This record gives sequence, structure tokens and C-alpha cells, in this order.
Amino acid sequence: MDLLRFLTAGSVDDGKSTLIGRLLFDSKSILVDQLEAIERQSKNKKDGEIDLALLTDGLRAEREQGITIDIAYKYFSTPKRKFIIADAPGHIQYTRNMVTGASNTDLAIILIDARNGVVEQTRRHSIIASLLNIPHIVVAINKMDLVDYSQDIFNNIMIDYADVARSLGLKDVTYIPISALNGDNIVDRSAFMNWYEGESLLHFLENIEVEKDINLEDARFPVQFVIRPQVDELHDYRGYAGKIISGIYRKGDEVTVQPSGLQSTIKSIEIGGEEVDEAFAQQSIVLQLMVVLVIVAGV
Repeated sequence: MDLLRFLTAGSVDDGKSTLIGRLLFDSKSILVDQLEAIERQSKNKKDGEIDLALLTDGLRAEREQGITIDIAYKYFSTPKRKFIIADAPGHIQYTRNMVTGASNTDLAIILIDARNGVVEQTRRHSIIASLLNIPHIVVAINKMDLVDYSQDIFNNIMIDYADVARSLGLKDVTYIPISALNGDNIVDRSAFMNWYEGESLLHFLENIEVEKDINLEDARFPVQFVIRPQVDELHDYRGYAGKIISGIYRKGDEVTVQPSGLQSTIKSIEIGGEEVDEAFAQQSIVLQLMVVLVIVAGV
């Protein structure tokens, strides 16, 4: 099944964790015991509601303060696609944590509080998305229920963010008005925003094409680990393990190791313990080189 990795980002209290909780809840991706646990802990239990943000705020400090500190990963699937979600912190002091989640995503959802519009943290997260070359951006204008589902407010925020996108070179930007708390335009189209003619957020995520985003021209392979068994039968074995982020590698190809500039030739390529003649972007592999190089893992 096809896989989409996406990240949610935005300012403090824009509703990122609630949005993810709503996606999980409405797509029926929450286990019974999980649902029972958050029902017991929900701050809004007296109102007959559950706090869906608790599904992603996993650290004790996050639950106590009602904020997201570290990247929180969640997994769910629909009949059309599997999803890996990274929920990025909103507070300025944790902005750097967004980079971890954004470094391997196909799409970023940037939430904006409809009452506040584009703020400085919106720009910071957009800059990171631009620097990491995230190919698709969804601007989810949240809390539309608190502005009476106003089309004018939605349009004005679109205009403001379009200036940000233009200055950063963000090309594929989609705007969706939502209420994460009430579920408007999350899984199903909202009855309160008949003026909006686009897709619901989940429908958009299920159908966006991401395979064409893979760069098969420029070969890049970050080494994550150096495998050195140090046993008699593999005395000279030294494998460089990692995930190809772009391009194609073939046995016999010449490669350059950065930042040293040292050159060598690919001796073998292994996938899952089996030797293959070539490998391409998004595959995890182990390379052996003709000339042994000293490579620091992660560089």
C-alpha cells in the first residue's frame, strides 16, 4: 500500500495535536484501550467531550502543560493509503525539533489559527519547509468555528500566506478551512462552509501524488551506520548502511564521499541481506566500496 509521510506545524495552540487526534478518531484508527485512556484523562470530560490532543502528547511534561515539546509520531491507514504523521512543537524554543520530523516528509500541514492569521512562527515553520525542500504544503486554517466560518477571513489569510509562499519559493500550496475540534473538513466536507469547493483534508491526503517527487537524477546517500562484523569469515567486511534519498546507485559506479572528496567504486549493494545490481531512492541499502574509507556515521 502507498505511504505518505507528513508533518503538522504551526504556532502555539493552533490545534496541531487536536487535528491529528481528529484524523485518528474519525478514521477509526484508535484502539479501544487508547480511547478509554484518553476519555479518563480528558480535560473536557465534564462537557461530554474527549481531548483528542492527548493522543499525541506522549511526554508527561506535555500532558501536564498541554503543549507539544518533542516530535510525536503517529501511524494510521485508510483503505487507500498508509500514513506516518510527525507532530511538530509550536513553541519557539522547540522550533529546532521540527527539523527532525520535516527531514523525511512528503508534505507539511501548516496550521493557522483563523483568529490570529499569519504570525511569526508561521513564517519560521514555512522557512524550514522551504529549506528542506518539502514539495507539498497544506495551509490548514483552523478554528473556523470561532470566526463564524467566515469566508472573508479565510480569503484574507490566503492572501497573506501567498506572499510568504512567494517569497520562499513554495510552489505547491493548498488552502483548506477546518475546525479540528468539531471535525469540519477533516474527514468529511463541512456543512457550515458551503462556499468552500475543495476537498476535505483526509481526501486530499489520500489522493495527492508523491511518487513523482522522488529525484532519480542526483544520487545522494547519507551513511547512517558502518557495519564491521569483525569475525573470521567476514574479516575484511565493511559495509556502509543508510537510505538513498535521491538518485540511483549501481554496482561499479564511482562515488565521492563528502566533505572529504575521497573517491571510490561501488563493490556491492545489499538489500535485506541479498546482493543486487542496483538500488534507487527511498530504498535502505548497504554499500561496500572497492577502497575502504573511514566514514563517520551520520555524516
